[in-house]
Amino acid sequence: MHNPDIDTGRPFDWGRTSGDYAKYRDIYPPVLYDRLASLGIGVRGQRVLDLGTGTGVLPRNMYRYGARFTGIDMAEQQIHAARRLAAEGEMDIDFVAGPAEAMPFPADAFDAATACQCFLYFEKERLLPTLSTVLKDGALFAIVWMNWLPDESVIAAASERTILRHNPQWSGGGARRTPVAEPEWAASSPFTYVHGEAFSADLEFTRESWHGRIRACRGVAGGRRVARVRGRTPGHARGDRTRAVHHSPLPDHYRFAKPEGSLTGSPKNFAKKI
Repeated sequence: MHNPDIDTGRPFDWGRTSGDYAKYRDIYPPVLYDRLASLGIGVRGQRVLDLGTGTGVLPRNMYRYGARFTGIDMAEQQIHAARRLAAEGEMDIDFVAGPAEAMPFPADAFDAATACQCFLYFEKERLLPTLSTVLKDGALFAIVWMNWLPDESVIAAASERTILRHNPQWSGGGARRTPVAEPEWAASSPFTYVHGEAFSADLEFTRESWHGRIRACRGVAGGRRVARVRGRTPGHARGDRTRAVHHSPLPDHYRFAKPEGSLTGSPKNFAKKI
């Protein structure tokens, strides 16, 4: 994948990190899924399209709410992992490999759509008209985003510095709390902005799971050159080095506050199809 506005145009490939992604990035808090369901997304009787589904994190975690999910992702390795994980959980979820901008679905096929941690990667001028076609009138489209905040966590800040030492083109760091606002693209799209909100959640990580989460970052395993670390996060490979990076000894199990955010500061920007 290549986008001149991301990592100064440096190519990246999520398929390179499918193993770590499947194991370490299934980390969204349960309150997120409950909130989506309470707002009428992903509930029984619906057909829901998950854009940029990756390893199917959102469809698998919302399966219990009763909707019929379809996930699409352009990285075939991610789709292979999604199918495997869904089968292991005995979940009947459809996964399709291909670009969301050219999704192969008929008109009015879905009651809702989601885009979790991926909306910035799409060509919006191509995606939004196509998405509008496959959604029924009045359908909701939820954009979900989650960030760690380096200004509020020494672990996150140190991890970002480590990534940038090895991949200075990475542009995924430096997230801040920002006010909820209507996204700029809404005014010229087939969608009407109807709701946005933000919240914070504490997530638990062990040393292993945090290091795995960092390896599955776009700036590490997703990048072409940095992928050569072959399964290790630079600067996080040994216990003594981990203590130096994190500035203080850490227990083997710790809680890490990971506040939510999105492209406009909200974990859920809802756009309703006109």
